[in-house]
Amino acid sequence: MERLVCGALAGLSATMAMTAAMRHLWPRLRADTRYPLPPREIIEQVKPIGGESASRIQTLLAHFGFGALAGGIYACLTPRRPNGVLYGLAVWAGSYFGWIPALGMLKPATRHPAARNLLMLAAHVIWGAALAAGLNELEGASKSIFSGGTSADAEDNITARRRV
Repeated sequence: MERLVCGALAGLSATMAMTAAMRHLWPRLRADTRYPLPPREIIEQVKPIGGESASRIQTLLAHFGFGALAGGIYACLTPRRPNGVLYGLAVWAGSYFGWIPALGMLKPATRHPAARNLLMLAAHVIWGAALAAGLNELEGASKSIFSGGTSADAEDNITARRRV
């Protein structure tokens, strides 16, 4: 369970890095290819409930939720996890050539403009690298700075509360 939680948290954090990359790369697209990126396009295909604000919220929740899910899966891959960048590319390929077109949400990546594919590939490389680094840090923290042991601060705090 700890592995899954660490992976989901690392996935959330990696999705933030990915989103920042997407936001900064998107304006560099040609005007005719500068329409909403896949997370929003997918939400539009599943018929969002509510107005524009609700659609933006649903997009954020779905985007970060999928990042957390994929991060949790990555953390549970044992005994040896793949390279984070390769995992990010595998998530991109599995999504944009696999389940997304299979469910009729978007056309396969081969039918999207090359510049948009490059943007999404770069975003997934960043996501994968951030995921692996974040997971490494979270697992390390869990086994060191967040592990059990005697806390002098907690002892003093409990003693002080008893006197009050």
